[in-house]
Amino acid sequence: MQPLIDNARIFGQRPEEFTKLAEGQSPQVLFITCSDSRVVPALITGARPGELFELRTAGNIVPPHTSQHPTSEAATIEYAVEVLGVRDIVVCGHSHCGAVGALVRGDDLDAVPAVRDWLAHAADEPEVSDPDDLTVADAVQNHALTQLLRLRSYPCVEERLMTRQLRLHCWYYEVHTGAVREHCADTYSFETL
Repeated sequence: MQPLIDNARIFGQRPEEFTKLAEGQSPQVLFITCSDSRVVPALITGARPGELFELRTAGNIVPPHTSQHPTSEAATIEYAVEVLGVRDIVVCGHSHCGAVGALVRGDDLDAVPAVRDWLAHAADEPEVSDPDDLTVADAVQNHALTQLLRLRSYPCVEERLMTRQLRLHCWYYEVHTGAVREHCADTYSFETL
């Protein structure tokens, strides 16, 4: 913890870098990814403060849209699209994902009921040849695509897609190599960016 505290102490000692941020934000991208500490959107993309609007959830889950029971995730998506006017949304899954791995392996999550109930929002995962393989790449990629499709059920997203004011992207980040792949609709595969 001490190195984090030390950096926080000196972080604000460059006021010239932060003055413009007080004027507001205008990110062009909503980046939806997992809460996993190894996945850092600004490091992956090289974004500076104010360039990405982030939504991080356990397992990068986008819950089904419902107007009767709004969620923090829905509010973030709506704000990014309607207020900030983002032009792109990236859903980024990652290798070694504990959430998707737990689903594929059928782990008993009764000791963590909030996690268990949250993961119920995930899609059915495909069978994998080796459920002990911690990368479970196919399952994670399928899961990320499902979350991307779920975004289409959000009225604000659907409307912007229809008017071509918004583009959706599905990425897969390899924790162990740093490689990023994007889903290509033409080949229905994840290809290097």
